[in-house]
Amino acid sequence: MFTICRVDGYTISTDPARLDLDLVHGWLSRDAYWALGRDRETVTRAFAGSLGFGVYRPADGRQVAVARVITDRATFGYLCDVYVDRAERGRGLGTWLAGAVRDHLAEFGVRRILLATNDAHGVYAKVGFDPVPADRWMELDRRDQAVSPLTSKDRQPGTPLTVEP
Repeated sequence: MFTICRVDGYTISTDPARLDLDLVHGWLSRDAYWALGRDRETVTRAFAGSLGFGVYRPADGRQVAVARVITDRATFGYLCDVYVDRAERGRGLGTWLAGAVRDHLAEFGVRRILLATNDAHGVYAKVGFDPVPADRWMELDRRDQAVSPLTSKDRQPGTPLTVEP
């Protein structure tokens, strides 16, 4: 596990037992444009399969921010679900959190970290993130479609389990 403290007492930890997933679910499902309406079970599964980072307030240890990284812990990471409690914004916690993620993943040898943001480019640029050349990347975006038939969540009848050439 990774833990780091800032001079003012804020702490970042990757201890999954410290993450308040009820609080995180509330932030993401009600206030994060990319996750509005996300259900609690999805938040739980997402964090269970990822490396989670929590930021904790010095006075009472309450969680005030979160980030999640999908990573192989060797070559690649995708930074997502970065959220700082509205009452704690303006203290540099988001930039500090992004830098801590970068530094922690570097310990594993991870050399490429991607993220997507609509409005926080400046936060991530402060710790070395650059815009991605658009012509190199492709995506398969099925967010507006039913969930994977492998999980049977919201599966449409007759949906094939495999794609044939």
